[in-house]
Amino acid sequence: MDRKIKLIWDFRGPDSLQVANHFVRHLKESPLYSPQRTGGVESVSEVHCIAYMIIQESEMPRFREALRPHRATYAD
Repeated sequence: MDRKIKLIWDFRGPDSLQVANHFVRHLKESPLYSPQRTGGVESVSEVHCIAYMIIQESEMPRFREALRPHRATYAD
């Protein structure tokens, strides 16, 4: 069974939350995004937010090439 991968895009600065939310809107418009995928925004601190999308490990090469995440980790 494939493990789940959390693709992460970091945004920093006083407007990081607004920028991360805007980025997620664009992610959801991508042809790679489907309704069964999980994506969202998390606030790390007042000036650091992340946008993320959960994918299957087997999809990693295609998504990494197309979406260029800043980093990735195994999802819990």
